[in-house]
Parts: sequence; C-alpha cells; structure tokens
Amino acid sequence: MSPVLVFDIETIPDIAGLRILHELPATLADAEVAELAFQRQRAKNGSDFLPLHLQRVVVISCALRSDEGFRVWSLAEPKSTEAEIIQRFFDGVEKFTPQIVSWNGGGFDLPVLHYRGLIHGVTAPRYWDMGEGDYRDSKDFKWNNYISRYHSRHLDLMDLLAMYQPRGASWVCRASSAWMARRSGAPGWKGASTRFATIAKPTW
Repeated sequence: MSPVLVFDIETIPDIAGLRILHELPATLADAEVAELAFQRQRAKNGSDFLPLHLQRVVVISCALRSDEGFRVWSLAEPKSTEAEIIQRFFDGVEKFTPQIVSWNGGGFDLPVLHYRGLIHGVTAPRYWDMGEGDYRDSKDFKWNNYISRYHSRHLDLMDLLAMYQPRGASWVCRASSAWMARRSGAPGWKGASTRFATIAKPTW
C-alpha cells in the first residue's frame, strides 16, 4: 500500500517578524502589533489576510494511511518551536515518501511551509527532489514529484474539484465539499475535527 498523508496547517501572525518589518518598539503589546499589521494590510488591499511569509505555523494536523494502519495526530506540543514542527512534517515525508493530500495546499499550506522552513533552515531533501540527482529512487521523481503542479505526489483537492480553474472560485469548492460530505453521511470537517481531537498524538 502506498502511504497517503492528508495534512492541514494552522497559523497565527508572525509577531516577531512584524516587529522587525515595521520597526516597532518592544513595549508594544503583541495584540497591538497584530492589529497594526491588519490595519496596514486592509489599507493596502482591503483584506487583513497577511502575506504567506508572515504566517507563523503553530500546528500541522495529519492523517496517515500506510501498511501500519491509519493514524491521526497533530505535530505540535506546548514547548514545540515552529522550526521543530515544520522539520517533523518534512521528516515524515522523508520517512514514508507518501502521496500528500491537502485542501488549497498549493495556494497556502505548502508555500507557507516553504517560506517558514527557509527562515528556520529546515531540511527536506525528499520533498524537494525533482529527479535530477542520485537520491534513492530519484529518477522516478522526474515525472512525479511534490513540486510540479499536475503531479500526483501532492494532490490538492481544491484544485482537482475545480478542474484547475482560478482560485477565485475556491468558496464554491468548499461549499460543494461540505454538501457532499453531508449527503454521503460523512461527518464533514466539524464532526471530524471533534472526533479526531481525542486521538491526536504528535508522533511519526
């Protein structure tokens, strides 16, 4: 059985980065730093959604199906640093070489992991393998890797359900997914998150 890893990241504003970027005094509270950044972003483009490189990763939730069975857990602990969380995610890719499955992972989750991983010096040779070297079965990655948009090692469900149309229609895909989950008797995101929270464990 080829391993399949479904994942989702959660982020908060990178307060430390925002302090440096806007040259803000240390006396300014974190909430005030965030609000100032939101105000500047709204003035710039009408939305308070911060750029991807200013999204600090606080947890990565995973569901892995492999020969060892099916497991659900989250990569985060109270004392975990962002660097440790991201590195552990890519360590899992290194260990299992799974097909990774996301919702808007190509537009949000993976770019955030790229930028934040770059900041922290995270290593991910398997993930970045594009079939140009001698790394394990690297030649297979030339035609099916994690980076190229239409390759299946990363399956972005939002892209697939929208037939790779512009992301402006993403809300339609999200609504359709929720409707299909209800029609098929699946718990959907709300029910699933409540159920999985009781068995989450931060380990590979």
